[in-house]
Amino acid sequence: MSTGLDQLQHIVVLMMENRSFDHMLGSLKAVDSRIDGVTDQLSNPDTTGASVKPQGLAEFQGQLDPDPDHHFPAVDLQIFGGNAAADRQPNMQGFVKSYFNQRGDVQHSQKIMYYFKQADLPVLTTLALEFAVFNRWFASIPGPTICNRAFAHYGTSFGRVDMSPFDVIEPYKSIYTRLINANPKHTAKVYYYDTTSSTMEVVNLLQNQPELFGTYEQFLSDCDKGLLPDYSFIEPNYNDHETDSGEQVANDQHPDHDVQAGELFIAEVYMRIKRNPKLWANTALLIVYDEHGGIYDHVVPPPCVPDNFTASANNTGTGREFKFDRLGVRVPAILVSPWIPKNTVVTDRVFDHASIPGTITKFFLGDYAARSPREINADVFIEPKASPRPGSNLLSLNAMRTDCPEFDV
Repeated sequence: MSTGLDQLQHIVVLMMENRSFDHMLGSLKAVDSRIDGVTDQLSNPDTTGASVKPQGLAEFQGQLDPDPDHHFPAVDLQIFGGNAAADRQPNMQGFVKSYFNQRGDVQHSQKIMYYFKQADLPVLTTLALEFAVFNRWFASIPGPTICNRAFAHYGTSFGRVDMSPFDVIEPYKSIYTRLINANPKHTAKVYYYDTTSSTMEVVNLLQNQPELFGTYEQFLSDCDKGLLPDYSFIEPNYNDHETDSGEQVANDQHPDHDVQAGELFIAEVYMRIKRNPKLWANTALLIVYDEHGGIYDHVVPPPCVPDNFTASANNTGTGREFKFDRLGVRVPAILVSPWIPKNTVVTDRVFDHASIPGTITKFFLGDYAARSPREINADVFIEPKASPRPGSNLLSLNAMRTDCPEFDV
């Protein structure tokens, strides 16, 4: 077992909102050819038949208005290009057509192909190049936020593909319940931003477990005091709102919120962990996005093991049922630890949000039978201490790095 795995005590997941891999990290292909980003050979047709190439013209705010459609029918169009044949194959050719449907403006629809230049996102791109970036991390389903975030908490969405609240169906329990009910007991917490800003599934998750609640301010304090639980899940601020200390600006990066505010938020989470030397030595931080938000990505989502649930043709809105047997669109994902070699690119392994409870369960609890087929078959991003697979441990260094980046936050 590597020293990094031996030291690891805390795993933190920060899940941001609604941005695709190509949109946020696609520019890094020019820096490191191993990173599967944008090239001049990629394109999408617009509604006039013109070919639209990706361009590094993304803006921090004001560009993606209205919010690109990322509900199940729209994502189906984005992935399959509008092909409704029984034997259709995904081609990632429907993004511009999908965005056109919202405003009917050909020129505006082409902006869905824009991506950020490396210099635009100094925090996210620096972390991607300094630690481990995943070429193949996909949303769990080709749909919106709530059902995708459910996979991060439960390893399933219980058959939901929409934004409606979901019912928890036995025997599947949240990763938090698994941890705190284990013997020996483990600690876990969801840090929501504040009482004004949290997602619907937080209430669903924690309605009977108030000890699992924590605000972002508490996260900062827990880092400083060395009180971080074994597993932490951090939510950003989803909306602009007034507080006793002034206005809080949305930092989730959901279009059309300010992407720079999200950059500062990511940097603060990272630096708060890093500034506590003991915590930095025994913590791994995963930065990931819940889904692509309707924004262009060129990598075809792969098939996967079906879940135990099926969404009806009526619920999908496409006239086709969905067996949860293929993944959603690719999203940015970066694993941070001083035990990860600089410039690690994970190229040949497929992950999705079911990998989150899958990893946490295997690392802290070992075998756990009552999990969804999707979670059981999901790859893990941190190996179990007891039986790491040869060559797959990302925390592979035998000595901590001393050259990790700093941000002034």
